[in-house]
Amino acid sequence: MDRMSPMSGPHVVRGSVSLPEAELIWRFSRSSGPGGQHVNTTDTQVELRFDLARTQALPEVWKQRALERLAGRLTDGVVTVRASEHRSQWRNREAAAVRLAALLAEATAPPPRPRRPTRVPRGINERRLREKKQRAQTKRGRSGKGWD
Repeated sequence: MDRMSPMSGPHVVRGSVSLPEAELIWRFSRSSGPGGQHVNTTDTQVELRFDLARTQALPEVWKQRALERLAGRLTDGVVTVRASEHRSQWRNREAAAVRLAALLAEATAPPPRPRRPTRVPRGINERRLREKKQRAQTKRGRSGKGWD
C-alpha cells in the first residue's frame, strides 16, 4: 500500500450511507506501552470523533435511533473511538474508522421484530401430565404403607 494514498475509501455504515471524510475529526497522540526506539517519536494512537447530533450524512430516523442507543457513549452529541493496537498511525486510522462505521451500523439497525408468543400444543401438555401421574404412582408404590 502506498503511504500517501488516500484512506481505503468511504467507510460504509449500511447500504448507500457512508461516513463523509469532512465530518470526521482526527486526533493523534503517543500510544502507551512498550515500543522501542520508535515509541517516543511518533503519534500512533488515533482518536476519531464524529458529531452524531449535527451530521447530515445519516437519515433522520437513523440519527435519532443512534442518538438513543449511544446516549451513554456520547459527549455533547459526539461519539469518540480510539485505536492504538497497531504500531503505525495509518493502520490505527483504518482500525478507528472501521470501528466507528461498525458502531454506527449497529446503532442505526432497525429494532428486531417483536416475538410472537406460541402456545404449548395440548398433546405435549397431556403427555407430560400423564407421565407425571405414572411417576407419582411408582413412587407411591415404594412407600411401606399397607404392607401389614
